[in-house]
Amino acid sequence: MFTIRGARDTLADLPALETARLAIAALRPADAPAVRALTDDPAITAAVDFLPTPFTLQDAEDLIRSCARGRDCFLGAWTRDGTPDPAGRALVGVFGTHLRGAGTIEIGYWVGGAARGRGYAYEAVSAILDLLGGRFPARIVVAECRPANVASWGLLEKLGFRDTGEEGHRPGRRLLRRACSPGVEPDRDRWRAATKKPPA
Repeated sequence: MFTIRGARDTLADLPALETARLAIAALRPADAPAVRALTDDPAITAAVDFLPTPFTLQDAEDLIRSCARGRDCFLGAWTRDGTPDPAGRALVGVFGTHLRGAGTIEIGYWVGGAARGRGYAYEAVSAILDLLGGRFPARIVVAECRPANVASWGLLEKLGFRDTGEEGHRPGRRLLRRACSPGVEPDRDRWRAATKKPPA
């Protein structure tokens, strides 16, 4: 007797995206030096709890390798300056997508100092949310953010995220949830189960 299993959701094959100013694609091993240079900034490593200080080339390589199983995918957003050579482009941010349980995707991001305040995070996250909504229409998208991180909190609200009233998994963070894709009603019990904190 044969058992037919449904295809499992995976982030391993997310396609590259382009916006007006950015080229967005899954990070590759060759991107590790650029990821290290962008991320080894105390303002970033202090805000993102899983990033060590200092953030080394080995840490960047490990971060990129963590995507191999398809449950996580870190995307790089690079400037599109008309340069045909990708080496001439600048990495402005890293954007994480993470499958959580059966019905949730978590997003997170960090943007380099020189690129902050220029709308790159909004542009990149908007494009990534459109991709995820089309690819996984039944999944709910969540994010965790410190309420004191006014810029990031405001960006998430602008993108349609709302505070759930629940604490996030990471210390000091709140859980925000984005409205569903049009025409898709979420399974709220499944979402609560997928985002529930494990017992201490």
